[in-house]
Amino acid sequence: MTCYILIVILFYLIAEDQLQFRVDQTEMPQANSSTGELVSGTEVRQAFTADADKLLSLSLLTATYDRTNTALLNVAVVDKNGVEAGQVTVSSSWLTNGVSEITFLTPVEITPRATYELIITSPDGTGGNTIALMYGNSMALPRGEMPLDIPAEEQIQVNGVSQEGKLCVRLTTQKTLWIGQIYWHLAIGIGIALIAYGWYTLRRIQQGRVTVVLRVAAAFQRYKFLIKQLVLRDFKTKYKRSVLGILWSFLNPLLTMTVQYIVFSTIFRSDIPNFALYLLTGIVCFNFFSEASSMALMSIVGNAPLITKVYVPKYIYPLSRVLSSSINLLFSLIPLLAVMLITGAPLRPALLLLPFGLICLFLFSLGIGLLLSTAMVFFRDTQFLWGVVSMLWMYLSPIIYPESIIPVKFLTLYKCNPLYHIIRFIRIILMNGISPEPKAYGLCIIASAVPLIIGAVVFKKNQDKFVLNL
Repeated sequence: MTCYILIVILFYLIAEDQLQFRVDQTEMPQANSSTGELVSGTEVRQAFTADADKLLSLSLLTATYDRTNTALLNVAVVDKNGVEAGQVTVSSSWLTNGVSEITFLTPVEITPRATYELIITSPDGTGGNTIALMYGNSMALPRGEMPLDIPAEEQIQVNGVSQEGKLCVRLTTQKTLWIGQIYWHLAIGIGIALIAYGWYTLRRIQQGRVTVVLRVAAAFQRYKFLIKQLVLRDFKTKYKRSVLGILWSFLNPLLTMTVQYIVFSTIFRSDIPNFALYLLTGIVCFNFFSEASSMALMSIVGNAPLITKVYVPKYIYPLSRVLSSSINLLFSLIPLLAVMLITGAPLRPALLLLPFGLICLFLFSLGIGLLLSTAMVFFRDTQFLWGVVSMLWMYLSPIIYPESIIPVKFLTLYKCNPLYHIIRFIRIILMNGISPEPKAYGLCIIASAVPLIIGAVVFKKNQDKFVLNL
């Protein structure tokens, strides 16, 4: 309970802002047209909806015609009934020939998913002394553009006339999260549940019986020496007769990142911020998953002489293979930290949350490893099929490209990939230096727990048949 209380307090101190609210930014369309000079009497309207309760700021893509303009720019937010929710007036002299951010003095209160309109005017704009607003009908991608299917009610209107496109604007919104309101109630509830389980466990011990948790813990304690020897054997075998030995744990992800960084940052021109860290994070995570699952696949078949002669819980073999791969993962974190320092990524207390993402990655890999090791016993072609599947899995995960290139209609299916949520969780911590949103924790738990439970159930139901098929 002492450890639990410390974790609860530490987590709240690190992730307080992310527990209270979520800040989002909308995507800005690619500019291909202009409204022309925003003179007095010209009105530009753009409808928008947001899953948020506050509008903090907006970024506009403007054209200043390479001159300093002094005309005022008025931005108002109105609801569908024409009631003004907020407004701000700025001088055109503050706007650049590009993207400029306009912040509301007081955050604009809005209703989530309700339709609002931005109304942009210039009360004193004259020809040669005002700016123009840009709009477009496509989204910029690392390679080319993607056309937007814009409904008529969402098209930009200039003096009441609809144009084929949307205003080049990026909205920064804030949504209050319910979990921040009940965090301490939830923490106390879980604490009470832990106390109740501890009392239940004590009662079972007094009755001469044990719980599942104690049974598993006893098994690990009993076979601790064997697990240690299996892990060391696998680790030493991997680098046997290698000149550089353990250094390959550092060099492999770095060399892979270097090659892919050169290809995707120059030839394909990736626009991902801090692409080196983005790429290396994906490589480290997927390399561990690929190595752990491939080693676990052969764990039962490769230890057939032991399994047929000595009784040992069979799940120890795939578990030891995944633990062996975890050593390489820990070594791979060192070059990852080096890249963070070189690229200037923020080193903040949120790094203390990284073990959660790594544990989820470990459990997910173990679950897949249990499934593969079971399938390998009965179907030896599994090892060849897995080579193809793992390569396909790599390209279906956001390792070398951003998720923004995935068409919207396929995005829900794309996010069914468990690795997507785990890699995204780890990237947010490393690249942004903040805690992911509360939903990300739940998605990571689901992404790791479901494969682990399925793998454990399948493995347990078939383990008694292993001896007959080895």
